[in-house]
Amino acid sequence: MTLTEIRAGIDALDRDLVGLLARREALVRQAAPLKSDGQAVRAPDRVAQVVARVRTLASEAGADPDLIERIYRGMIQAFIDMETDEHHRLTGGSAPRTR
Repeated sequence: MTLTEIRAGIDALDRDLVGLLARREALVRQAAPLKSDGQAVRAPDRVAQVVARVRTLASEAGADPDLIERIYRGMIQAFIDMETDEHHRLTGGSAPRTR
């Protein structure tokens, strides 16, 4: 494959990934009002569960589990930040912490 072909493949995957992330965002926004407080939004036990699951999925797919974990931890934190803001907006809670 040429570099141009590889880049075109990456661009096509990015299109798919953005669509999937948009679907994930919509689900996270739906979850925000169902959570009782900031600790429920941060959900460290759930984060650990998701990270363990995606590490397994990465191994099964032939991907580097450490790389996938780093990507997921960054993504999860971004969604926690967004969900915290959404939770505060919906529940009238105190202003979110500065990131």
